[in-house]
Amino acid sequence: MTTPWGELALTRFPEDPRDRLRAWDASDEYLLRYLAQEGVPLSGTVVVVGDRWGALVTALAEHRPAQITDSHLTQEATRANLARHGVEPGAVRLLTTQDPPPDRVDVLLVRVPKSLALLEDELLRLAPAVHAGTVVVGTGMVKEIHTSTLRLFERILGPTRTSLAEKKARLIFCTPDPALEPPASPWPYVYTLPDGIGPASGRRVVNHAGVFCADRLDIGTRFFLEHLPDGGDGWRVVDLGCGNGVVGTAVALADPAAEVLFVDESFQAVASAEATYKANGVPGHAEFRVADGLAGVPSGSVDLVLNNPPFHSHQATTDATAWRMFSGARRALRPGGELWVIGNRHLGYHVKLRKLFGNSRLVASDPKFVVLKAVKR
Repeated sequence: MTTPWGELALTRFPEDPRDRLRAWDASDEYLLRYLAQEGVPLSGTVVVVGDRWGALVTALAEHRPAQITDSHLTQEATRANLARHGVEPGAVRLLTTQDPPPDRVDVLLVRVPKSLALLEDELLRLAPAVHAGTVVVGTGMVKEIHTSTLRLFERILGPTRTSLAEKKARLIFCTPDPALEPPASPWPYVYTLPDGIGPASGRRVVNHAGVFCADRLDIGTRFFLEHLPDGGDGWRVVDLGCGNGVVGTAVALADPAAEVLFVDESFQAVASAEATYKANGVPGHAEFRVADGLAGVPSGSVDLVLNNPPFHSHQATTDATAWRMFSGARRALRPGGELWVIGNRHLGYHVKLRKLFGNSRLVASDPKFVVLKAVKR
């Protein structure tokens, strides 16, 4: 990646030499070019929100920025990219969306996320730290920036306009208005599950901003809840890619002796899962972990893995995440342990499961979804 601060060699995480997706895009380049050309002062507190793989903070490392991200994978990629360029530990402050933001922000750089709710939550959290002299610049690809995006900046921080497009990327310029009173945050959002979905029927769900289907139960998860396996005798269960944790909570409700591990790479998701679990007073034992899939889980230590794998990584459609999740599940499962997967019918997960496990059985299906089971032999 060519920047005004030099050439950068950047990778995604986990690093895969076969992965042709870059760790930056034209919107990152556009923002960095603008900062240099306009001579934006970077001597104060610089905060970067939504940096995808650490490209922005790696380029700006000499200015000791703070990065705020919802993604564990982004943090790991950032650490690797900073180390690759000899940046001393601590030069870039790595914060999550669950950490308190800096008290004062002099330059706020926002890589527009896919989730409008996550953008709203972050702008509301940062608004008290923004002052009249704060330089606020957003960036994203043209297809990621909508009228609703601009309205959020304007409603929470102040007057907002956009740049011309370059290489299908666009910048957002916002002038903070100290007289503006930001609205109250609607996050986290709480709702009650419908009846007829098994042990979780009528239970409460807590969603932090950015979690998939934060305001309602999505139809795929509902179908999964209707076809979960019967409880074991104090089995060890993983809700892999847990989101708001409703699936793992349903298992714990059905079998209070179960030990449930909730895992997601999203800090918002794991916080939601823990809040959902606690809101329902589940008596069993649970652990909540932000991680890259089942990394760190001992081999052969799990009885059941429940998984609804994503097939998008930011704006890219890919099956790499599902493949890693399935491979990690096979390693973590004990002999005879089971992986249960729900997915869109057209994704063909049964083919991957047969390659990895040597077997795949259809548990349930409807016109849109399938629930599949693979057993570790």
